[in-house]
Amino acid sequence: MWRSRIETNPKVMLGKPVIKGTRITLEHILRKLARGVTAAEILDDHPHIARDDVYAAAEYAAEHFAGEDLIFTATSGSLP
Repeated sequence: MWRSRIETNPKVMLGKPVIKGTRITLEHILRKLARGVTAAEILDDHPHIARDDVYAAAEYAAEHFAGEDLIFTATSGSLP
């Protein structure tokens, strides 16, 4: 689903992934979600995007990290 809603273009937001046709970065949407902002509140703030755009941002992030090997190191005795 995300492929039809997300784009990267070096001329838009320095190539960061954005909602297609906007300058709204996935980073911006994901940070809002991480702070507890609901999809409905994001849509109120950005009425020119759709609910599926918010879900596409999360799906893009999940797919990106699915292929990553994460290595955690504990410097203070606990994980971040």
